[in-house]
Amino acid sequence: MKLSKLKIDIAIANSGYSMQELAKRAGVSRQRWNVLTNQKETRPVSAGKIARALGVDVTELLED
Repeated sequence: MKLSKLKIDIAIANSGYSMQELAKRAGVSRQRWNVLTNQKETRPVSAGKIARALGVDVTELLED
């Protein structure tokens, strides 16, 4: 799955959570969170973790 870095950044800004809090909500370390949110392609499970932590549907994070 290809995620949009811009859409992820917008969702992070809207969430009001710190990176540490988001990583905890996703069930991953802060370092792993950075890897997941900065890579172009990710597995569906990882995309789901990111979306769940941000409180958005995974389709909102996909590249157009």
